[in-house]
Amino acid sequence: MKKIYLLIAIVVLTATAIQAQTYSRWGITAGANINTIHFKQSDILPSKTMWGPQLGVTGEMVFSGVGFGVDGALLYSLKQGKVDYGSREAWSSLGFGDETVAMHYLDVPLHLKLKWRRLNGLENTIMPMVYVGPQFSFLTYGNHRNLNSYPAVNVYLDMGFGVELMERWQLKVGYNFSVGQTFHTKLLDDNVAKNRTWYFNLTYFLK
Repeated sequence: MKKIYLLIAIVVLTATAIQAQTYSRWGITAGANINTIHFKQSDILPSKTMWGPQLGVTGEMVFSGVGFGVDGALLYSLKQGKVDYGSREAWSSLGFGDETVAMHYLDVPLHLKLKWRRLNGLENTIMPMVYVGPQFSFLTYGNHRNLNSYPAVNVYLDMGFGVELMERWQLKVGYNFSVGQTFHTKLLDDNVAKNRTWYFNLTYFLK
């Protein structure tokens, strides 16, 4: 019984010490995606880059002093691209042309983050940071379902850099790409498409 009490005491003290050395906060995020649809057979269907909005909330937990921590977000995200189905007779004969493929997601990025906190006081005004991690994207709606078949969940590798301004604002510029397929065309099942996305967003933290 004494060993159990000792173990509980160690866990509580460790958790208290970690909490004392970290800070956590939440903020509101808005930004934009710049997305390109790439096909496995890159020459079969030409595509053009399009942009879409991002909006949601972001939270972070950072260890005091060293600036190492984690962050995560829940973001509504529109990723889309212009696909020229009309360039191939298989689709043009059915009346399809230059079509906008729009995918609406709930994105959940999870990052390891490093913030440069030791800048002789300059970090109170501007603080650089880098981050990397997975992103899980849950499809809420995809158009042209007579053309394409969409999986319910996409997994991305997400990475980027940014700056924190005045200890409240974070500006990020990042890039992510889908590990698996974003969709495949119904007419040719092996014609697999993947999203490759540049994005920028701005987060205002509430504390």
